Amino acid sequence: MTEMLNRNETQETEPMDQKRLGGVLPGLAVCGGIAVVAVGINLLVPAASPLLLAIIIAAVVANVVRVPESCGPGIKLSSKVLLRIGVALLGLQLVLGDVLGLGFGMLLVVVAIVVGGIAAGLLIGQALGIPFARRILIACGMSICGAAAVAAVEGVIDADEEDTATAIGTVVIFGTLMIPLVPLAAYGMGLSDEVAGLWAGGAIHEVAQVVAAGGMIGGGALTLAVVVKLARVMMLAPIVTVLSIRQRRITGNAGKRPPIVPMFIIGFVAFAVIRSLGILPDAAIEVGKFAQVALLTIAMAALGLGVRVQVMRAVGWRPFVQAALTTVVVAGIALGGVLLFG
Repeated sequence: MTEMLNRNETQETEPMDQKRLGGVLPGLAVCGGIAVVAVGINLLVPAASPLLLAIIIAAVVANVVRVPESCGPGIKLSSKVLLRIGVALLGLQLVLGDVLGLGFGMLLVVVAIVVGGIAAGLLIGQALGIPFARRILIACGMSICGAAAVAAVEGVIDADEEDTATAIGTVVIFGTLMIPLVPLAAYGMGLSDEVAGLWAGGAIHEVAQVVAAGGMIGGGALTLAVVVKLARVMMLAPIVTVLSIRQRRITGNAGKRPPIVPMFIIGFVAFAVIRSLGILPDAAIEVGKFAQVALLTIAMAALGLGVRVQVMRAVGWRPFVQAALTTVVVAGIALGGVLLFG
């Protein structure tokens, strides 16, 4: 009797698992295909970030052709599960010794950039009448690390697809504009390459955008820009934790409360500590970096599929004003701090 029951359970479980797998495959295939194209372009043009390319290509696809509803489960899996694994693996890029090597003054500047940028973004968004979820996503995207921050914060607050798509769109637009603007402004102000690199790392949204700007500045700017940017990335863990605690307090249903510290943030910190201890062989770090880029590129494709022109038109001009002004505030705090402590 027991054997018959076990056999029946196995027979019921296998089709269910196959059905679930079949349900996510179409969306995964679409996101994976876009990611492959983005990586292919990156191989031809190394300066072009595969993550940003994935967002742009996916947004074009979403606005040119109708994505079948059958792709929904796979797109959701990519934008949630795969993205969180990718964010956790982002910790492997961080060497705490390099970040601490910036000095106490520059670390204070990094904290001021992130906290000041988020606070200013929230106040600007509130003055413009933008809902909290949308304005916090925009503020965090501009202040921490672009689209990855938007997606990480979206996981612990009550945001909808329109909020996320709007924030992603503004990050891509204004972050890309900052790539030539910061080097040109630095040249116009007569800043040294090192100071300009510190400013680029503190002012620009995405890691890839910082790399592009640092390369344009030249000299020793690139290394300093990336280290400052990664110091901002480190702020993702405490910010997401604070927002998660806030969400738990305002959510009455205990079953819907996010964890105090999300698992992907714990993973992010753990990977950063492991990398900083120097116990991982170079081969393992390279594999982790490849997996992180691959997963985040697929995830960015999923997020890009939600960026539609009609959505951007529907939300109006206010989010773009918030994003523009927050970008100015972040760049201003970064410049002032770098001139004082850089």
